[in-house]
Amino acid sequence: MKILKHIILGAAAMTAMTAAAQAAPRSAYFLDGYTFRHELNPAFAGERNYVSIPALGNMDVALFSTVGVNSFLYPTAPGSTYKLTTFMSPTVSADEFLKHIGNNNHINANVDLTILSAGFKAWQGFNTITIGVRSEVGVNVPGDLFRFMKLAQTSNDTHYNLKNLRVSANAMAEIAFGHSRKVMDKLQAGAKFKVLLGLGNATAHIKNMDLRLSDQVWSVTADGTLEMAAGSGLYVPTRREAGKDFDNAMEANRIEWGDINYDNFGLSGFGLGIDLGATYQLLPDLQLSAALNDLGFMSWNHAVKGHTGTEWKFDGFKDVTVTDSQPNHEDNKIDEQFDNIWNGLEDLIYFQREETDGSYAKALRATLHLGAEYKMPFYQKLTGGFLFTQYFAGVSSWTEGRFYATVKPIKWFDATINYGASTYGSSFGWMINFHPKGFNFFLGSDHQFFKVTPQYVPVGNATASINLGFNVTFGS
Repeated sequence: MKILKHIILGAAAMTAMTAAAQAAPRSAYFLDGYTFRHELNPAFAGERNYVSIPALGNMDVALFSTVGVNSFLYPTAPGSTYKLTTFMSPTVSADEFLKHIGNNNHINANVDLTILSAGFKAWQGFNTITIGVRSEVGVNVPGDLFRFMKLAQTSNDTHYNLKNLRVSANAMAEIAFGHSRKVMDKLQAGAKFKVLLGLGNATAHIKNMDLRLSDQVWSVTADGTLEMAAGSGLYVPTRREAGKDFDNAMEANRIEWGDINYDNFGLSGFGLGIDLGATYQLLPDLQLSAALNDLGFMSWNHAVKGHTGTEWKFDGFKDVTVTDSQPNHEDNKIDEQFDNIWNGLEDLIYFQREETDGSYAKALRATLHLGAEYKMPFYQKLTGGFLFTQYFAGVSSWTEGRFYATVKPIKWFDATINYGASTYGSSFGWMINFHPKGFNFFLGSDHQFFKVTPQYVPVGNATASINLGFNVTFGS
């Protein structure tokens, strides 16, 4: 259960979606010599045949959010940035904290690793075979949850309403087969077929939660579901099975978060997916492109399912503030404060177990790319580009428009700088790409941060990414 704990508390501490589940950054979209360009659009053919260096060919790590670390962590004294406390401290005013909080606060994060990949020219086109793993986390926290945590009861009848509180985590292995070919003089088309093996999935989704706080009782009602799959070794006990105290039958069947464990590894799902793409040379200096990636589904088995209780009592978050009156308050570490916040969330977010060996299916989170690249008439080795991206993931969906300046001065080197505006704010991206005959090395990022705290955590929206890889190329 430590993993889910860190996901939720990471949402509060570092901002709290996947980045899209892609093994290539959008900064590389217009780089002709970039080996893994086919991950963004399967119509893009490789410049040369290639074989990736195992586990080093392509690695992408990304974090996106609509809030920042400095929204949740504050200095313990004016002018001090070395000792931090959480937003729950009485030294942090409600106005100061809540001005950083939106109605919905998103986090998407992903890690994609190519284990092995190869590309070769054959069958009148370019072909790719890729084996990789991907993991992604998505969190949506409604602003009313943070308002409740900070303000609690403000009158004799205080009401909070939380909609679409969602935490999801997903991990899978992928085996993909791609083919790209010219179908007309100006039209190139491609497709990639994917076999997906599920390693683990968890989704807790509370569609609606009402909190009513009066002088007599604090009550909670909610409508939510829980789905978890990680093979037959996943153990999700109730309070009765964990040997914990309970007052009634509903309480006895409540999931005991702290005792969840996993005994052995086993595949827990199977799925299929497809990418479709095309490029069209509209004018001699203008190319248009489009791709729709990750159309498909995942089916999960050996699944545990749950639902929220009907109505329960809640007595608030305890021992999570830091005041001078608390013993050893100077030694109250951030980890301890977050542990106490987590304990409060366990009592607030109430799920009853209803099934221990079920199954469920989910659609993959698809991504749409629409691109245009134009060669500059005054210097043909410089291009300007625009890429529109739409990521489809329900409440964690996001939209981005990105402008590019890409220079291709010599055959074996190209580079790009770009600027994007999206659901997560604005970002600056870049990539350098070396691709002489014999190897391809690339390094870049879609998102940069320029200001950090003394603890080296980003100030502002916690958004960053890095992509790098090394591959062997051959052929003409």
